[in-house]
Amino acid sequence: MLEVPSMVFMLPQLASRIDFISVGTNDLTQYLLAVDRNNTRVASMYDSLHPAVLRALAMIAHDAERFGIDLRLCGEMAGDPMCVTILIGLGYRHLSMNGRSVARVKYLLRRIDIEEAQELSRRSLDAQMTAEVRHQVAAFMERRGLGGLIRGGR
Repeated sequence: MLEVPSMVFMLPQLASRIDFISVGTNDLTQYLLAVDRNNTRVASMYDSLHPAVLRALAMIAHDAERFGIDLRLCGEMAGDPMCVTILIGLGYRHLSMNGRSVARVKYLLRRIDIEEAQELSRRSLDAQMTAEVRHQVAAFMERRGLGGLIRGGR
């Protein structure tokens, strides 16, 4: 499991020793942002769509492709429609999620184009603020008639 930021930077050195990468997004996000998601005083600052998190995930996906390492991802991001389109655009193809999320994610994946997801991911990686990423994703979803998948969330 890749769950700590230091491993993002060590992947090139470890690539010859590993067969697969399973990215644990809950802990990776928490440690990247130095925010305890279970602490009510700071939990509101925990956001998987923070540009730093997306850039780390992009680095991991790039290195996995570069070194031919099987790439998988688990955690809340895998079942969140706001995140899935970006993840697909970054190159993640194996997502492990809560059973309750499968139908929504399957519905979403059948209605998006990989090239469009890649373009959204590129724009999201250029964002400076989480709100900017969320706005980009929401607009992307609304234009495709998929806004109902995200309106119930934050």
